[in-house]
Amino acid sequence: MVYFDYNSTTPVDNRVLEEMLPFFSEHFGNASSSTHAFGWHAQGAVEKARKQVADFIGAEASEIIFTSGATESINLALKGIYYAYKSKGNHIITCVTEHKAVLDTCAFLQERGAEVTFLGVDQEGRIDLDELKSVLTDKTILVAVMAANNETGVLQDLEKISEFTHAAGAIFFSDTTQMAGKLPLDVNETGIDVCCVSSHKLYGPKGAGALFIRRKNPRVNLIPLFHGGGHENAKRSGTLNVPGIVGLGKACDIASDEFWEDNTRISKLRGYIEHQLLEIPGLRINGSTRYRLYNTSNLYLPPLTNGDHVYSHLKHQYAVALGSACTSATPEPSHVLKSMGLDNLDASNSIRFSLGKKSQKEEVESLVSFILSLYK
Repeated sequence: MVYFDYNSTTPVDNRVLEEMLPFFSEHFGNASSSTHAFGWHAQGAVEKARKQVADFIGAEASEIIFTSGATESINLALKGIYYAYKSKGNHIITCVTEHKAVLDTCAFLQERGAEVTFLGVDQEGRIDLDELKSVLTDKTILVAVMAANNETGVLQDLEKISEFTHAAGAIFFSDTTQMAGKLPLDVNETGIDVCCVSSHKLYGPKGAGALFIRRKNPRVNLIPLFHGGGHENAKRSGTLNVPGIVGLGKACDIASDEFWEDNTRISKLRGYIEHQLLEIPGLRINGSTRYRLYNTSNLYLPPLTNGDHVYSHLKHQYAVALGSACTSATPEPSHVLKSMGLDNLDASNSIRFSLGKKSQKEEVESLVSFILSLYK
């Protein structure tokens, strides 16, 4: 089977694995054990990784805390900020095409007193900045808009969102899980106050992630989800996953060095898929073709003449996605595509192809040839 689902997860880079291996057995110390060399060595490795992650996004090491991944980071950010600032206001603004980790957390907070505004998107999958400005109030404490959509790759205007959010005295959180490692990410240039990184989207291990929390201009406070030891600057208690954190740090280093090279090569492969398949009558690219990740193509593929869905023919040879990996067990059409104006049938006949570092021209040619043969 050929893999075209890199937005779901990525294989661990061999260089990342090599960096991690000693911390499973040889350097197995607890990073919180401060009375002996085993703990000191683990703590040193964690702090090295913390700086690697910080450098990766233009932050300070003191602004990074480690988590188990993006879902935990999102829950900590949204719930933590809400409970820290609810005396100021209870209004949160987010977007209908966010990842379920954001949408479900906002729904949870609604049940506990939060007023949540869900911004719509246009047919390209982008929010209306004028609508954002119009719904900001003196009770708004948080704006949560993702940098790049996991299903379509569509990018939002982070700088403008940040500008409007800060003018209203609110905090800007962005789910940068898909953007990190594919495009340059600088939290100071974009004006992001809080964001998350997930290791397994970066050719690192599953189960490791990081949350950036700005310490000045503005200083962001949040209430922790976990208590029991005061780890990670009292923001996230629990024994640290040292091998995973080491892997995340190394993955960030590699991504910083190599993403321009990856960008160019993978972009050409994505372009080949779309250029070749656009000869299929009725085929459409879902989402903006100008503002999106270079590796992602979400395509509406018309039903075949016998009524079959193209996916039913692809799934045994090619690993592709019908929506988010986190909601693939749900048989309903993509909430992202429906929010962009697609009906249930068109959304169900749309497939996401996401490419990565191991994608090869021969694989792409094989995929294209196979799909075209279905329409002959």
